[in-house]
Amino acid sequence: MRHPVRVTNMRDTYTDHVATHTLALVLALARQLPHYVREQAAANWAPDWSDGGVLPLNEARALVVGTGAVGAETGRLLAAFGTHVEGVDARITEAPPGFDRVPPVDLLDRVLPEADIVILALPHTPRTEGLMDADRFALLKQGACLINVGRGPIVRLDDLVTALDSGHLRGAALDVMEQEPLPPDHPLWRHPRALLTPHVAGAGPHAAERRFEVLAENARRFAAGQPLINVVDKSQWF
Repeated sequence: MRHPVRVTNMRDTYTDHVATHTLALVLALARQLPHYVREQAAANWAPDWSDGGVLPLNEARALVVGTGAVGAETGRLLAAFGTHVEGVDARITEAPPGFDRVPPVDLLDRVLPEADIVILALPHTPRTEGLMDADRFALLKQGACLINVGRGPIVRLDDLVTALDSGHLRGAALDVMEQEPLPPDHPLWRHPRALLTPHVAGAGPHAAERRFEVLAENARRFAAGQPLINVVDKSQWF
């Protein structure tokens, strides 16, 4: 029997911070910043003036997987660079501002091969665990970038390393990992095509105040017998 307790979360209290962090990761991969940071550490002057050295955002196609608050804001910011933005989402079908369209989530495998940039901004659920595995990495176009700011278990790291080693992917930027902290001997730490941040995309000011506002509002609504905000669908885990 399902337990009747209602669960709420702190959804949309750090959307701006995560979206900004996501855009920073996209820009870093597009402009080869991980490469140049490593060359700086070695005091090595190594400019890359080749046409493929830069991914021009105004010519790129981005696919945002998960178009909730974070995904929608990330897409809006990317669109300002002229990027062609699409999304897929299990619940949302109407395109948020900046998006060209949001096809049904069951078309994910059809739209993945079209994207130069794939951004994962979705929750960890039984359906999304291992979403990006060897089969789906094989669907990505040669030279695509992967960014994960959703949840670590969405991406199978062993399969990601294989895709990076083969050169199939231009790069990957991860704020969340399948295992956290990532073990010191994991190959992603030193991979030339990888950029890692330690689950800090949500870092920024006003977090405590924003969370308190949600808590206080739900306490007021509960006392008044009104519908709560940010209610979790327990069957879907979010």
